[in-house]
Amino acid sequence: MFNRLGILVTVLALLPLLPVQAELPDYTCFQEAGPWQPSIDLGADMAVVYGHTNNFEERVRQWREKGYTIGMMTGISWGSYTEYYERDEDFKIGEIQTRKSGRRYMHGDSTIDGYNVPTESYVDFIKDIVNPAVDLGVQAIFLEEPEYWAEAGWSETFKDEWLRFYGEPWQEPDSSPDAQYRASLLKYELYFEALKEVFAHIKERAAAQGKTIECHVPTHSLNNYAQWRIVSPMSHLMDLKEMDGYIAQVWTGTARTPNRYQGIRKERTFETGFLEYSQMISMVKPTGRKLWLLADPIEDNPNYSWRNYKENYECTVISSLLWPENHRFEIMPWPTRIFTGTYPKIDLDTKSTDREGIPADYATELMTVTNALNHMNQEVVEYDMGTRGVGVLVSDTLMFQRAAPHGSDGDLNNLFGLAMPLVKHGMPAQLVQMENLLHPDTLDDIHLLLMSYEGQKPLKAAYHEVLDQWVRQGGALLFVDDGSDPYNHVREWWNDEGKTDAIPQDDLFERLGIQDAPEGTRIPGGQGWVCYMKKRPAKLANKKNGAEQLMQAVRLMLEAKEVAFETQNYLKLRRGPYIIASVMDESVSEEALILKGSFVDLLDPALPIVSEKTLQPNERTLLYDLHWASQHRPVAEVAAAASRVRDEVLSDRQFSFVTRGPEHVRARMRVRLPQEPAQITTLPENLEKESRWDPESGTLWLDFDNQAKDIAFTLAW
Repeated sequence: MFNRLGILVTVLALLPLLPVQAELPDYTCFQEAGPWQPSIDLGADMAVVYGHTNNFEERVRQWREKGYTIGMMTGISWGSYTEYYERDEDFKIGEIQTRKSGRRYMHGDSTIDGYNVPTESYVDFIKDIVNPAVDLGVQAIFLEEPEYWAEAGWSETFKDEWLRFYGEPWQEPDSSPDAQYRASLLKYELYFEALKEVFAHIKERAAAQGKTIECHVPTHSLNNYAQWRIVSPMSHLMDLKEMDGYIAQVWTGTARTPNRYQGIRKERTFETGFLEYSQMISMVKPTGRKLWLLADPIEDNPNYSWRNYKENYECTVISSLLWPENHRFEIMPWPTRIFTGTYPKIDLDTKSTDREGIPADYATELMTVTNALNHMNQEVVEYDMGTRGVGVLVSDTLMFQRAAPHGSDGDLNNLFGLAMPLVKHGMPAQLVQMENLLHPDTLDDIHLLLMSYEGQKPLKAAYHEVLDQWVRQGGALLFVDDGSDPYNHVREWWNDEGKTDAIPQDDLFERLGIQDAPEGTRIPGGQGWVCYMKKRPAKLANKKNGAEQLMQAVRLMLEAKEVAFETQNYLKLRRGPYIIASVMDESVSEEALILKGSFVDLLDPALPIVSEKTLQPNERTLLYDLHWASQHRPVAEVAAAASRVRDEVLSDRQFSFVTRGPEHVRARMRVRLPQEPAQITTLPENLEKESRWDPESGTLWLDFDNQAKDIAFTLAW
């Protein structure tokens, strides 16, 4: 059983030993449920210690002693909470989210721990388990994945919550679109209220001890939750003053979920990941809160090969880097399963015992990329993309229409039908969060906004007021919808709680003055423009020429704004010395992208110098531009390294730095220097290493084994 008293005594005994609290670096982080080990000493800024059991205080102490900023993470809707369910088995098990069949949503393989209905007693339990983290003075607490399954809603506790929230008896969620929508809205509010209570508790307890602790929510993107049929409070959490930010949990497992484009259903990991990051950034950016973008070198499914993991990791991490608005990253979750786990040599081979650990080259590549992620807060940003400033409006209500009796498109093509053609044409589609429209600067950089009420609905009439004003002040709005969505008739504000037959677009069109406008034509509205395309976005995704039809309308609207309609088959970005690029298939051409210059290839574990990099469709790259660095950076610096580099110091004719990384991972480096070093010294002195000077690029190549402790280098010339 859970011994709160024993933990509290231990924590209080440790309090005098805690360092004075200050906000420490947190650009990069990782989460780990185990103790510190040399094999996973990644050198990121923050170690997020996962879970409240298994010697939590000892794990915090170990990671802190190794120099990490400390966070604590645990689940809010699920977790290893057996002690909660075993308090009163009949009652507590009855709180687990339940399907119509009576089957409960359990977490993983557990027969006890499930996805919970956040009752008052459950919320009190969560408060109890975060208390030790507060008392130990962690910098941040992360309560991850507030999730309620769309097909749940039959547990007795949910029925009680329905009566309390709506003041009317529970209805079976699958009995009508209205009942399903109301069930989802209730789920949305339940976890909002749960996090509101827990975060307020954390802040109050910390303040009473003279501390400041941040509160964050690691969460999948809205796109993914909708596609996977899960309801979560998402942007609603920005209404909490105690909420400090999110981790965008985007990884291969979410981004490889198939969707349709030009009638073909398949995995599009790069493009889908790009849109997931787009949504998360749009949700957070107007609020000024923190955001970490996650990419996972493997994924939760343990049955793929390392080749598969590597290819998909590169898709997601490159798509995350194409959003320079963000410079915080969760470099990986669960490093133990990455650096010490074994996986099949053949994809989805679940029967063979022929498995292998991480290939040495992939481990080196991962550490090279993660070191680069520490340096993405760059002032110089240059875009090489198609037309920018084209947005697609999304609402949290995308999650409200995902189950019976009339669940929206299973592949979420009501969203992808609008957003995927933009990305495939090289336009960096910005998913604009509808709930953020009340922030005054949300639409500032948007020329053209695409929107539909197929699959989502407006929670407030005020959003239409903002859209009307934006169009009249010069915005361009392309509305794509045929009005046939059965959820248009749920009891809501636009139909006077079900008393009329109005659908949500009627209110918007009336404000814009286009009720009787002909379909497919460009209509002026004040200084702006509106076009009504009477088609279902999901049908556009399913048609071979659907993307072409949409892009013709996009061209029409951009021309009205006198904005150039520019397309290409790649997305490319400069962030200081870093060049990030991805060439897409199914795009406007099959041409290769050729990059010329002097680069270090960061996705090649050998860190070669390349003067020409050719990318074919469905290929990506991350390069360090040595020529740019020579013009804008100090004359000596570590350009690339498969380890964490700190304390770079350039003095008269010598350059020094400290490096550190996980044991058993080969560390390779490229160091820019004004001339070949005459002497290379290290501490420890007996470090085995290789070095080569490349006079053409002006770089020193170093090769040695990482150590889970500092290695000091001094290069003199």
